[in-house]
Amino acid sequence: MRLVRLAHRWTGGLIGLLLFVLGLTGTVLVFKDDWLRAVVPHATEARVSDPRLIGAALDQAFSASDRPRSVILADDRLGIHRLNYEDKARGAYATQSGQIVARWDSLWARPELWLFDLHHYLLIGDVGKTIAGIAGLAGLGFVITGVILWWPTRRTFVFAVLPKTWKRAGIVKHHRDLGVWSAPVLAVVLTTGAILALPLYEGLAVALSPGKDLKAIMAAPKHEGGALSPDLDWSAMMSEAQGRFPDAAPRIISLPTKPGGLISLRMQRAAEWLPNGRTQVWFDPADGRIVGARDALTLPLGLRVANAQYPIHAAKVGGLTYRLVVAASGVALTLLGSLAVFTFWGNPSGLPKRRRPAARKT
Repeated sequence: MRLVRLAHRWTGGLIGLLLFVLGLTGTVLVFKDDWLRAVVPHATEARVSDPRLIGAALDQAFSASDRPRSVILADDRLGIHRLNYEDKARGAYATQSGQIVARWDSLWARPELWLFDLHHYLLIGDVGKTIAGIAGLAGLGFVITGVILWWPTRRTFVFAVLPKTWKRAGIVKHHRDLGVWSAPVLAVVLTTGAILALPLYEGLAVALSPGKDLKAIMAAPKHEGGALSPDLDWSAMMSEAQGRFPDAAPRIISLPTKPGGLISLRMQRAAEWLPNGRTQVWFDPADGRIVGARDALTLPLGLRVANAQYPIHAAKVGGLTYRLVVAASGVALTLLGSLAVFTFWGNPSGLPKRRRPAARKT
């Protein structure tokens, strides 16, 4: 037990601030669509589902001189399209009729962008993503060891969001109790976060789909696409894709990234949890005809389980109730991380501080 206590204290003291950052940014991002609806014009509009109108907006976007490389289409949570350009720092929001309402040329111009980058990449790219994933695993370790350390003191448990007293003893007791009542959801959020950030994602898919060639299953059709035509009928393309999957909502349309590539449309079928779906339709860029399609509901079990990790982690499933639960776990992680650092560096040894003997009266 002494070794468990030492490992818990020292590891928490060293990476507590990192968990604080992940918890705080994650909590804010759970409600990203809510505050974007409040600040971006037309974001509260209902999603347009008519493929002809969606196609008209795409025609306007892709015929512009400053053509985007992909468009994330409006959904039931956010009634605007997002345009992404070759320069990944650039982007724009557009109404569902195609009118640009906001542009940016830097990650720092939009709080939702740098908060996402901070949460997922710690602002340092793939290295930061790996560090965040390791921190998620460490956080899961804290949950397990914290429950072990709490168990002998379980009779003193008190449910509280904040410490009753800000003295060290009160903070330590609050830390134990907060960690226990938030442990179930924290375990889910930390585990799914680590799976998404580390190669565990691919490992999970492979482990649950033995004997399946997942790379071949997820690959685009073996079709040599022609040059991108400026006269594509986007409305007809969207209508044909909708005909293939009548219950699906179109989510992301992407232009070819290299010669011979295909136009890709990601769709979300009604039974899919992933916000942007994994159902996919491919078009030949020369004439807009469909050359391949993939139904996400027929994917091997491993891929379907792996695809469920993000919506569980980011509260994109389960409605408002689950969003509030995940947000509460984010607040708990924020407090656990920050207060762990505060109490640790105030007394790294964890031993009771000796009181100075009172001066003798003469």
